[in-house]
Amino acid sequence: MRSKSFCTSVSLLVVALVIGLSGEAIHAQTTGQPAPDHPSITVQGRTYTPRSILERNMGTSEDQTTQFPPHKIIGNIYYVGTKTLSSFLIVTPQGNILVNSTYERNVPTIEKSVQELGFKFSDIKILLGTHAHGDHQEGDALVKQLTRAQVMAMAEDVPALQAIKPGGKEHPIDKMLRSGESVKLGGTTLVAHLTPGHTRGCTTWTMKEKENGKTYDVVINCSLRPPNVLTPAVIDEFNLSFKLVRSLPCDVQLGDHPAQYNMEEKYMKLKDHGTNPFIDPQGCQLEADIEETMFHAILGEQQKSPRP
Repeated sequence: MRSKSFCTSVSLLVVALVIGLSGEAIHAQTTGQPAPDHPSITVQGRTYTPRSILERNMGTSEDQTTQFPPHKIIGNIYYVGTKTLSSFLIVTPQGNILVNSTYERNVPTIEKSVQELGFKFSDIKILLGTHAHGDHQEGDALVKQLTRAQVMAMAEDVPALQAIKPGGKEHPIDKMLRSGESVKLGGTTLVAHLTPGHTRGCTTWTMKEKENGKTYDVVINCSLRPPNVLTPAVIDEFNLSFKLVRSLPCDVQLGDHPAQYNMEEKYMKLKDHGTNPFIDPQGCQLEADIEETMFHAILGEQQKSPRP
């Protein structure tokens, strides 16, 4: 007969996976100890650990809910998220697309940013997301309630999304997408690429945008951050995802956390009124470099000391 503590640990693990807690949070709740701050890697002169990457992405609780100045990124793509949780508005003549609603409590902040840019929140016709974690898609039901937008999601992430029910709200899914499928509105086309590992349906979006007569490839990356424990299935998923992400044409790399593409630094450079700092082909692979190096470091440690 299994012990009560064993059952409790398993229950907490299942709940954590469903609502999208980080590997560190799962570890802390099941063992009472914070996740080990290892392995350590160095990429382009900077040192990272699993904990430091998570802290870089999430910031403080205040960072997660504090409005970052809304701004134009390139063409018709605008940033309307918080300091550490990305939300993107894509404007078209036939209505707008929102990528990532973030936490439900952030929806009024996103609405405020949209309005400050001179657009109507009610003009959002399609709501997309990068992956089924609460910090990226918990607000989907409220956004749909306020805008009647069509909610579209990668099929592999639908079960996890349906488990996200803030205040008991059912998670809306109007259309399930498959990898390679296009979402079109007002002359704008986004292509959904399945890049699993972080979640089963982690979705990287690509599109083209014009600026000053030139066309640029834009990539909105889903997180490539690996968990602390890598199962054979997750290993296979990440290997496929790293290969796919590296194959995508990219001039402008964005991500579901601003730190993944150095948003704050690039935003400050906008004041110089020179070359658009978000056009950065050389920086497109940096986040993949960091996460793939960490992935192999975690895998190497795991293979030396297999966990039960």
